[in-house]
Amino acid sequence: MLTARFHDSLDDIDATAWDALAGATNPFVSHTFLAGLERNGCIRPEWGWQSHPLTLHDGDRLLGAAPVYLKGNSHGEYVFDWGWAHAWEQAGGDYYPKLLLGVPYSPIPGPRLLVADGDEAPALRRALVDALAEEARRHGLSSAHANFLLDTDLDAFDDVWLPRHDIQYHWHNRGYADFEDFLAALKHKKRKNIRHERRQVADSGLECAMVAGDRLSEVEWAQIHALYCATFDEKGNHAALTLDFFRHLAASLGDGVQVALARDGETILAMALFLRGKDTLYGRYWGARVDLPGLHFELCYYLGIEHAIAHGLQRFEPGAQGRHKMARGFMPTRTHSRHFLVHEGFRAAVARALRAEAEDMRDYAEELRTHSPYAEA
Repeated sequence: MLTARFHDSLDDIDATAWDALAGATNPFVSHTFLAGLERNGCIRPEWGWQSHPLTLHDGDRLLGAAPVYLKGNSHGEYVFDWGWAHAWEQAGGDYYPKLLLGVPYSPIPGPRLLVADGDEAPALRRALVDALAEEARRHGLSSAHANFLLDTDLDAFDDVWLPRHDIQYHWHNRGYADFEDFLAALKHKKRKNIRHERRQVADSGLECAMVAGDRLSEVEWAQIHALYCATFDEKGNHAALTLDFFRHLAASLGDGVQVALARDGETILAMALFLRGKDTLYGRYWGARVDLPGLHFELCYYLGIEHAIAHGLQRFEPGAQGRHKMARGFMPTRTHSRHFLVHEGFRAAVARALRAEAEDMRDYAEELRTHSPYAEA
């Protein structure tokens, strides 16, 4: 008989057993990443995050798991439901806390319903989804949400979970031999613009390179983290990831952490932080203390593409939003989320809004594809 259990921390769950279900493809659902957020001060109730991971058991056997959080706000999720929260609270309800199935601060598509491959996998995924909905009902919560789902997880959600979609921009490796081979696949104007941007950075005299996280010193990590914090502060946002967490990733993941750096001598003037999965490079955080034309594109996109080609990676996902990425070889890709609103009337109202949103999103995606940067689209 299957039993669902919710926990207070990832550390309540054996790391080896969790990772056996999560697999090695996506680092963001690894026990190292998720538990590291908790241990290093990134998950705090006062910031709207409380760990509430879900496991599924048959006796003592762990058959399924899911990264779940109790949320006191909608910060750090990248699937925006502020309007829903406002409407529900205007009607006299409490939208928060809610349940979230996802990865904190990371708009990265990946596995969310962690089960072993096999004939039982579909039923186990459905059991995890059912447990999530039941937990929301049992505690009188407004809702449960599942963000940045892979296609393999979608069938586990029935019609009571409302579908929502968005667009990200991903780069795909078409077997390029090197960066010049990639440029040759682009239209002339796009190729010329990229070369101009890279030349601007090269002419600045800064030394730009991708460096593995485990090769960086304590002093260098402190500089990197300071740049990350300063960029968030400039935009009026909260930098939730701590220096200890950055150092934890470097110590735990080794060259699975990559940092694109722009240096002037020993001083790091700009950085972009990446994680590397089995076949995908994930771009996450950018920070700079100089305003140099082309530098953001060099560190966040072009060095990442070079790294992906050199290491035989199939995709490069540089983060959320940003239509400007298309001009640099990144193509629109649809992302998926599912949303369970406990109150039937509220659910019906949101469903109507989402149907209209989905139609607009389809039109937008079709329009985007007419602007492919590739010579042979």
